[in-house]
Amino acid sequence: MIFLIPIIFFGIIILFSSFFVVKQQTAVAIERFGKFHSIRNSGLQLKIPLIDRIAGRLSLKIQQLDVIVETKTLDDVFVKLKISVQYVVIREKVYEAFYKLEYPHEQITSYVFDVVRAEVPKMKLDDVFVKKDDIAIAVKAELQEAMLEYGFDIIKTLVTDIDPDAQVKAAMNRINASEREKIAAQFEGDAARILIVEKAKAEAESKRLQGQGIADQRREIARGLEESVEVLNKVGINSQEASALIVVTQHYDTLQSIGEETNSNLILLPNSPQAGSDMLNNMVASFTASNQIGEAMKRQRKEKEGDKE
Repeated sequence: MIFLIPIIFFGIIILFSSFFVVKQQTAVAIERFGKFHSIRNSGLQLKIPLIDRIAGRLSLKIQQLDVIVETKTLDDVFVKLKISVQYVVIREKVYEAFYKLEYPHEQITSYVFDVVRAEVPKMKLDDVFVKKDDIAIAVKAELQEAMLEYGFDIIKTLVTDIDPDAQVKAAMNRINASEREKIAAQFEGDAARILIVEKAKAEAESKRLQGQGIADQRREIARGLEESVEVLNKVGINSQEASALIVVTQHYDTLQSIGEETNSNLILLPNSPQAGSDMLNNMVASFTASNQIGEAMKRQRKEKEGDKE
């Protein structure tokens, strides 16, 4: 009876070892006496103890492999590219994925290096940034064709990082900063030019309005003088006497306005009463001489036209 206990215990261990569990999205390769026997999927599975063994497990989930490749561009710039390869084991080809490739990661990495170092040297550095999708498509096409035979399906390839040499990045940053400073200077120049133009327009408009105001002021002064002369004529004062009286009156008005300003630096020359009369006489003489010159020029023009006829 005592000898049966080890046998029973050993039998229970063998019985329990006959069952095993396969997790979801996992495949298990079973070998019998060292030879492939079957592929078991998720769930509770049974194998023959001491005859069958679990050779290995393969995940059927989408996996990602990141590969960093250093290569040179067409313009002789060394750059590092990070290629992310997303792949999955084909459920119907678990046998090929398990037995044909011992190190699938190394195989995929080799193909990525080969494609990237064939494509990037054809491009300049700026084109590498612009055409990174083309690089990813080329890597996927090459991997898809090569890895399908080994039971792997390439879902997607991505160029997730492009890292040029540090000196090249510094130079690119300087170029970018210089370009932005150039644009900023252009905007500042345009703004300054607009301010100058608008200021000139404002000054021109101001002078136009100022001139119009002066013209209106002189027009009103002339009308006032005309009315003053008419009033004086009505009381028996002729035009010359009226003009002399107005000039003298304005002369004293000017002197009075200057005297009212204590801090005024304005000096009226000449400032004697006789100076107003002299100024009037000079103005009358100038107007008379101007009229005579004008009449003489008209006569000469008519004589020339008569000679031509």
